Amino acid sequence: MIVDCAIYRDGHRSEGPEDLSDALAEARAAHGFVWIGLHEPSEKEFDHVTQEFGLHPLAVEDALKAHQRPKLEVYDDSLFLVLKPVLYEPKSDEVSTGEVMLFLGDSFVVTVRHGEGAPLSAVRRRLEHEPELLGKGPTAVMYAIADAVVDHYLDVATELQTDLEELEAEVFSPDDGGSRHTASRIYNFKRQILEFRRATGPLALPLTRLAGPEVYSGTVPFVDERARPFFRDVSDHLTRVNESVEGLDRLVSDILSAHLAQMSVRQNDDMRKISAWAAMAAVPTMIAGIYGMNFDHMPELRWVWSYPAVIGLMAALEVLLYRLFKSRGWL
Repeated sequence: MIVDCAIYRDGHRSEGPEDLSDALAEARAAHGFVWIGLHEPSEKEFDHVTQEFGLHPLAVEDALKAHQRPKLEVYDDSLFLVLKPVLYEPKSDEVSTGEVMLFLGDSFVVTVRHGEGAPLSAVRRRLEHEPELLGKGPTAVMYAIADAVVDHYLDVATELQTDLEELEAEVFSPDDGGSRHTASRIYNFKRQILEFRRATGPLALPLTRLAGPEVYSGTVPFVDERARPFFRDVSDHLTRVNESVEGLDRLVSDILSAHLAQMSVRQNDDMRKISAWAAMAAVPTMIAGIYGMNFDHMPELRWVWSYPAVIGLMAALEVLLYRLFKSRGWL
């Protein structure tokens, strides 16, 4: 459905006519642009927008189906940019992604949002309070949305760093490091980082292209030259995010290896203890087994002190073995 539609002249908003064709004609006549925002439109709802603005059918198909990776496509009459906003749930420590698609032409911007991860009303309000920036045209809308998405990436990366520190403390804790649920938590955390990386990694190339020909061979149409330094700033922020994500991924792998090593050491300790107790149990068992063979001619069978002597020998050997294993750290 259409969430908002307005015409912007010199950075100031004015309500456009209900007919999209009239709105576009009015925006071009006033040297402004029209901004239409849609949220999970149906194919029928989007057909009207497609016809009025001449959007490319391949881009329209991507916008309707969603589930796209971040990318920038250049068509004859418009640009098509895909962003994947990230939403972090502190209670469940899970990362989820939405999608924002932008169609940008000479006098129009069409934004299509899927999911709840990136409400664009806040971006629109911010731009409407900065008429100087909004006066740069449709490029300002693309910059503001990309900047908001990437800035939120930084917030999510900070939250994940905090979760990683808590997980690291748990792994190296002498009490909880051997928990059977720790490995599953580490694996789940690694999946969250992978989901985050799918949103941030592919976006680097589109932002590099938007930043200008000095950092990428070729120019991108419909992008105001004055906005390129702003896109370079967004690209720098994204580089920081990607470096942070790579660091998180390496640290999680190291923590998982450390946890598995700790579990192996604990299992070895347990096996040594079991072996020590088994050896201590084997000595009296062996002696009792020898004297239980029921032969007629065995030494000390008729001696009155045989029983207490054998019990004393067993106890002495048990004490000796216990002290030996204890001194070697097996018990």
